[in-house]
Amino acid sequence: MKIQQIRNSTLRLSIADKTILTDPVLLPKHGIESFAGIEKNPIVDLPFPAQEIIKDIDLVIVSHLHQDHFDNGAKELLPKEVPMFCQPGDDNAIKDNGFLHVSPIEKSVEWEGIHITRTPGKHAGNEKWQKILGNVSGFIFRTDNEPTVYWAGDTILYDEIKDTITKAKPDIILTHSCGAILDDSGPIVMDAKQTIDVCKLAPNSIVVATHLNALDHGTVTRKDLRTYANDNGITKNQLVIPEDGQTLTF
Repeated sequence: MKIQQIRNSTLRLSIADKTILTDPVLLPKHGIESFAGIEKNPIVDLPFPAQEIIKDIDLVIVSHLHQDHFDNGAKELLPKEVPMFCQPGDDNAIKDNGFLHVSPIEKSVEWEGIHITRTPGKHAGNEKWQKILGNVSGFIFRTDNEPTVYWAGDTILYDEIKDTITKAKPDIILTHSCGAILDDSGPIVMDAKQTIDVCKLAPNSIVVATHLNALDHGTVTRKDLRTYANDNGITKNQLVIPEDGQTLTF
């Protein structure tokens, strides 16, 4: 299995001889509006040309429709015939952009020998912002002779996420760890403390922190997270923080 960090939560997952692209955001630096009034997003360029990123992909999974997870670049550049999975309620909006094979995952699906289970998420720390930001999802990937991967998605750490980790016992947990904040939202994804809490909750899992150093409303950088991990006794073997473009092999 290979996991390639592209930018933000855009990843290439190589599982069971298939390549899955998550949350495709393909516009160049500053192609999206600012979220915090600091600078336009993304705040960094893609590590490779967009056409290279989408080359030979077999499946796209969109966790939710916010523009930092499915942007106009993806809508334009992705092949319209590529299979796509999403959460219920997002499929029609994706189809409206011309995509031909879009399927919502209600609970789980079997695809090309990979069992994919959709998991819950909570995209803010208070009810007001949960309503504003709407539904989000994560996904668990299981297949024979490969590590089980839990992609938590745009969520804070709360009881349902803890239950998912405890029950699924994933070998690899992908967290969104930039601690993004909008006005009085509180963290809308995991921050450094919540990411380290995941490491402590699942000491036998490898946590891969993504969704870092890409958006102007993020409050935690890769350097911040590593410092916090070191201060809390979490090793580089348990918490992996890949740079954009880096490929991890498991």
